[in-house]
Amino acid sequence: MQSLLADPRLSDCRRLFLRDYEIWINIGVHDFEKRGEQRVLINVDLYVPLALSTPKDDELDEVVDYDFIRRTIALRISKGHIHLQETLCDEVLALMLEHPRVRAARVSTEKPDVYPDCAAVGVEVFGIKEDSP
Repeated sequence: MQSLLADPRLSDCRRLFLRDYEIWINIGVHDFEKRGEQRVLINVDLYVPLALSTPKDDELDEVVDYDFIRRTIALRISKGHIHLQETLCDEVLALMLEHPRVRAARVSTEKPDVYPDCAAVGVEVFGIKEDSP
């Protein structure tokens, strides 16, 4: 997974990440998918300006808390069935970008149990705020 920190708009940022967050959710368009949960892996990268995430007093409120990522995803999942991974990715991305310290985000989802002959099928999206701190 290549970092987007090489993008000049993000050169003054640090990257926070959540890797392979495993959740079981109701996702899919087929009838058999609507009858039960599927395993989904979610990956998130947040790009936060160093000026907004460099602690001076070694305190949690000086940075973006990793719990924000997990809590936000859990809240979205709690709202019920999702048909498409694209929808899930887009919604999680929008929620990540709502955080006032986050300049950009990358979100991917993978369904690892769909096909026996590949590791996963998935979707990835990236967004950057136009008017960012």
